Amino acid sequence: MDIKDAVVNRFTQLCEERNIKINELANISGVTPSTAYSMMDKSRREISIRTIKKFCDGLEITLGEFFSTPEFDNLEQEIR
Repeated sequence: MDIKDAVVNRFTQLCEERNIKINELANISGVTPSTAYSMMDKSRREISIRTIKKFCDGLEITLGEFFSTPEFDNLEQEIR
């Protein structure tokens, strides 16, 4: 799993926990639904930290809370 997949999985998990859809997350975060859906698209590899922060703000969690999971702790090194 790479960082993009981990981010998408984390937002998916948080949306499921709160019983909201990704477009609802976009709306409460002040992000366009197209931005949210492009983040979920496996063919798009980039997501900005600013977008992640906006989604975290919409979920009322900190970036630390977002990234503080075993999934992120166990990512492989990017530099080889």
